[in-house]
Amino acid sequence: MKETKSTCPYCGVGCGVIIRSEGDQITWVRGDPDHPANFGRLCTKGSTLHLTASAEVTLHTRLLHPMRRERRNERPVRVGWDAALDLAAENFQQVVREHGPDAVGFYISGQLLTEDYYVFNKLAKGLIGTNNVDTNSRLCMSSAVAGYKMTLGADAPPSCYDDVNHADCIFIVGSNTAYAHPVLFRRIEEAKAARPRMKVIFCDPRRTDTAELADLYLPVQPGTDVMLFHGLLHIMLWEGWTQPEYIARHTSGFEALKALVRDCTPERVAQTCGIAQEDLFTAAQWFATSPATLSLYCQGLNQSTSGTAKNAALINLHLATAQIGRPGAGPFSLTGQPNAMGGREVGGLANLLSAHRDLANPQHRAEVAALWGVPSVPEKPGKTAVEMFQAAADGEIKALWIACTNPAQSMPDQATVRRALERAEFVVVQEAFATTATCAYADLLLPATTWGEKDGTVTNSERRISRVRPAVGKPGETRHDWEIVVEFARRLEARGAPPPQPSPNGGGSKTLFPYPDAEAIWLEHRESTRGRDLDITGLDYALLDRAPQQWPFPAGATQGRTRLYEDGVFPTPDGKARFAAMQYQPLAEARESRYPFSLTTGRLRDQWHGMSRTGTLGRLFGHVPEPVVQMHPQDIARRLLKEGELVHVTSRRGSIVLPVQASNELGLSQAFIAMHWGSEFLGGISSTGERLAGVNALTTSACCPTSKQPELKHAAVKILKAELPWTLLAAAWLPPGDALAAREQLQSLMALFPFASCVPFSGNAPLEQAATQERSGLLFRAAGYEPPPDAVLQPLESLFGLAGSDTLRYADRRQGQRRLVRVRRDGADLLLQGLLLAGDTSAEAWLKSLLLQELPAQAYGRLLLAPGAKPPVALQPKGRQVCSCFAVEAPAIEAHLAGCDGSPQERLGSLQGKLRCGTNCGSCVPELKRMVRAVPALRQAA
Repeated sequence: MKETKSTCPYCGVGCGVIIRSEGDQITWVRGDPDHPANFGRLCTKGSTLHLTASAEVTLHTRLLHPMRRERRNERPVRVGWDAALDLAAENFQQVVREHGPDAVGFYISGQLLTEDYYVFNKLAKGLIGTNNVDTNSRLCMSSAVAGYKMTLGADAPPSCYDDVNHADCIFIVGSNTAYAHPVLFRRIEEAKAARPRMKVIFCDPRRTDTAELADLYLPVQPGTDVMLFHGLLHIMLWEGWTQPEYIARHTSGFEALKALVRDCTPERVAQTCGIAQEDLFTAAQWFATSPATLSLYCQGLNQSTSGTAKNAALINLHLATAQIGRPGAGPFSLTGQPNAMGGREVGGLANLLSAHRDLANPQHRAEVAALWGVPSVPEKPGKTAVEMFQAAADGEIKALWIACTNPAQSMPDQATVRRALERAEFVVVQEAFATTATCAYADLLLPATTWGEKDGTVTNSERRISRVRPAVGKPGETRHDWEIVVEFARRLEARGAPPPQPSPNGGGSKTLFPYPDAEAIWLEHRESTRGRDLDITGLDYALLDRAPQQWPFPAGATQGRTRLYEDGVFPTPDGKARFAAMQYQPLAEARESRYPFSLTTGRLRDQWHGMSRTGTLGRLFGHVPEPVVQMHPQDIARRLLKEGELVHVTSRRGSIVLPVQASNELGLSQAFIAMHWGSEFLGGISSTGERLAGVNALTTSACCPTSKQPELKHAAVKILKAELPWTLLAAAWLPPGDALAAREQLQSLMALFPFASCVPFSGNAPLEQAATQERSGLLFRAAGYEPPPDAVLQPLESLFGLAGSDTLRYADRRQGQRRLVRVRRDGADLLLQGLLLAGDTSAEAWLKSLLLQELPAQAYGRLLLAPGAKPPVALQPKGRQVCSCFAVEAPAIEAHLAGCDGSPQERLGSLQGKLRCGTNCGSCVPELKRMVRAVPALRQAA
């Protein structure tokens, strides 16, 4: 057994982890108490990392060997690495020769390591000669980049996590921090508890768990953030709450901004944003007059056609009130991915070059060309993410290389994305997981290492660089991402693209990719930063091995800089920050009579992005078990819908079918779908025969004109009842490997129904016992206009283990009814192991209770197979899981609270002491607090 320090691969908090492994198997993970980002804490996702690396998950989900397809829609066949890379080099060289270097594109990921990012950037811009290299960070952070550069002069977040301990006011806007950055939220909770006078303002269209900590909640209408910020500045100017001396000494452009916000009166802003004027005044006063104000923001500002304007308008507030450059004060953009910052540092975007250099700057291009030893770097701007896939759909880009990301799930306007993947002449997917939707479109699949296997660095939201270290060896034939790129690049060089460069010592030609290991790449990247705003020439792997460090960290420094701009000097030509006078613009798609709902997307607490990793664990589906569309209860009632009924959610680009769920988090005429639900878990086929593509079939590719970031956060939709009278439910306990294998095989069956979903579930083992005691299950739902043929249902029966002699059966072919129940004997009891209800699924609730709670079933006899039967004794349905770490469900929490008295804090403490919920990762604490308030305290008789 050994322990290895590394970094979590999920959000931008960048938590340190300690990985325990035995041989080639990761067996446990815990937070690193010495890491300054988390001090030992982990969220639900990080706490279960070891389970996602189990042997069963690796065997059934990982891409372990190079694979190629002779023809599209055929199953891929295994090939060797030499053959795979030769094939890739031949195809890319042919495309470049026939159509030019801009006919190829590289779409990479904020989950790559900095070293991986660097060689991809060099491959495209230095070797092939195209700037068509962009990243999924374009979808989450490019507006923040543009906003920082427009106002402060550089893409450098000026604040740090420790600022939450010094802030007197924290302004959280466009971020469900409790879900998206849970470990940082724990620090905010602790800071608030230690300093109750600290004010927290939360601004978001949904009243999410983050609102539980807020002293003031601003439920703004979607997309109105710029108007809100201009309105706050209007009030600050009117009340004399700005800092004229700071503005005069350290900024420029304020007069133009003052003229712009003059018309943003409290009356107009309140009406536009849908908030009360008195709340607007309170927010302005707290923000401007607090000794230190810290803003935290994420996708709610970034994923917008006004993304740059939103970021800049918020930074304007900090500059106008001098809330920047000191402890507890500053505009702090929270990165969504673990290495979105690292990708920006090496120029891994179509408009950037290494070390925050701009592609449009001739001097910057010359500096990079000299560093790389190439004649020049192409000056033509590259295609950004949305542009790249549109160009491929139009036939302009012929070859695509996709690494460590899943655009067939995560990109907006999935119809265009999938058309691009189908039309491209050659598609390479470099990936760790074979189960992503994008893999189905690949001509060549290249297996990459992933968390626990990789070696390199990442940079978190506070500019802190951490080491990523391998705990186990590479499984199968996987290779590190940088290794794959280097080997591919050397093959292109061998084919004469570009002409070989002379060696400095006159000994023949040299390769542009002379890297024996990840550290060699790091050293070249380090040199590229010399003299730049992110200078890290004082860092090496040895120093980072001792402790993570923040940049800048120039040669001779003893530590990185905690906060930026403390001296009021900014990286602009005159050293002054610049106010940005940007007009408020409405959403790309406003609600109107044909599309009367504002659909927003966001994160779930226990899931990550497209769920290629978290989606392998049934326990992480306990909190939100299945895909739904949430609506306000009044909207559901007005449309004569019932909770759980299927509805069509339709935008101008596509339509999907989902169950509807009531939620008081939303305002009227609003709807919400989690961003994670792609075609791997939610599917079906439209009336025109097109395969449904998950939530991003609905979202728009309309982009911010400055950052080119799409408005993934919002789309105008209509929601109508889905008349699908025939329904099906199948659920069963299965061996872990069988459950994962069945999920893969069910993908093809999902496309045979107008609606289908497939999700895992698990038993109730606490986290510390999950690896050895937790059971795995699988649930499949479908609906259609009529019963499907037996040829569809029989594979379902087999996959759910319902084809054997231990299965009880009932069928009525004429009525389209079918019921199957598999049981096993456990002493004197019969326990359900699996079930299938087709045609009439009205008995779902009590049969699922028997199955999921593993209750004795022998007393129900023939009722198990009787259509529409009700149990003789009411069964308590399985409750929604609130605490994932200790598998604590809502009914148990409510029952305990019903017998508690005392203050809310005392009742919460009693709950945690008895059931342990909220005592491990703490991700469920905001919900527990809400439940404490909702369940009345026991009132003892006098």
